[in-house]
Amino acid sequence: MKVLFVIFHGFDPNNGISKKISYQLDAFRSLGYEAHICYMDEHGTKKRMVDQAVVADYGYGILSKIKKRVEFSSISDYAIKNKIDFVYIRSNHNANLFTINMVKKMKDYNIKVVMEIPTYPYDSEYKAQGINRQIFQDKIFRHRMASYLDAIVTFSDNPEIFGQRTIRISNGIDFDNVQMKTNVNDTSNELNLIGVAEIHEWHGFDRVIKGLAQYYSRPKDYKVRFHIVGYFFSAEGEEKFKKILSDNHMDDYVILYGKKHGQELDELFEKCDFGIGSLGRHRVGIDKIKTLKNREYAARGIPFLYSETDSDFDDKPYVLKAPADETPVDIQKVIDFYRALKISPHEIRESIKDLSWKCQMERVIKEVYKQ
Repeated sequence: MKVLFVIFHGFDPNNGISKKISYQLDAFRSLGYEAHICYMDEHGTKKRMVDQAVVADYGYGILSKIKKRVEFSSISDYAIKNKIDFVYIRSNHNANLFTINMVKKMKDYNIKVVMEIPTYPYDSEYKAQGINRQIFQDKIFRHRMASYLDAIVTFSDNPEIFGQRTIRISNGIDFDNVQMKTNVNDTSNELNLIGVAEIHEWHGFDRVIKGLAQYYSRPKDYKVRFHIVGYFFSAEGEEKFKKILSDNHMDDYVILYGKKHGQELDELFEKCDFGIGSLGRHRVGIDKIKTLKNREYAARGIPFLYSETDSDFDDKPYVLKAPADETPVDIQKVIDFYRALKISPHEIRESIKDLSWKCQMERVIKEVYKQ
């Protein structure tokens, strides 16, 4: 079977989203399928690519910016010409007459087409970022587009989205590319927390800062430090976060590293003991979600904290749930939870073997092709 994975942005192996897509592509290939990636290359002229081949060159300037948003026949033409059997689209929240026509054209040739919506619902995220107008067309056309799909792939628990049935999967893990923590640190005198993200308001890391401020409001011999890895989504968000950090006088206990990957990231995980997941999804109206970060922490073999509902982890003994509100994180509770744990990194990692990307993509294929 031939699979075409379609995204509407660039494809950079060092980018977090692109890494996830690479893992999904590898999963399709490990299942025995021939998988190709369609993406935008904006180095020089704006070009739509499939693997290393140019399928449409939009040139330079304003006209090229328009073309990349309305010209999708090159995708459907490629799929038809190359006898693609299955098209997996990653939604960019860009339902419109042009993307609808692309899907309709492929369906006319009996190509199976599904669309992954990475986060649902997503309207509140756009509103929170003040860019709600960017999905004006999507709101008008998304139900119509959904009607032409074979299914919508979601990481939520919704049985139906935009009137279309869903295939509910979990964010997966490529175990070959996530190194398990090998060093269990001596935590008799200190505990090191780690949060890895492209930092948005919904990560709620400020709740940890405020929790640390409460914890250190009285002198403490037992030290807790928070290591934050990743860049801020916006300069405004970074400024706001650093002000919270400064106002609470926690600069000595919170370390900002910026973006790290590979060996540098592995070394930070060796140094740290406990992961911080999302603590502010309620800020954008989301309760049920299966974040990639929770799975990465488990694959690393460390316990972690989050506040959303994640059915894959809510009952795991190495997970501590925080309330989905604005209360500061109870740092003493985190300490007590960690010190009472009797589980190894290997046991944590083994508990999520069924969350490999191969298992998740296999579930999608089986759902689409089941009789």
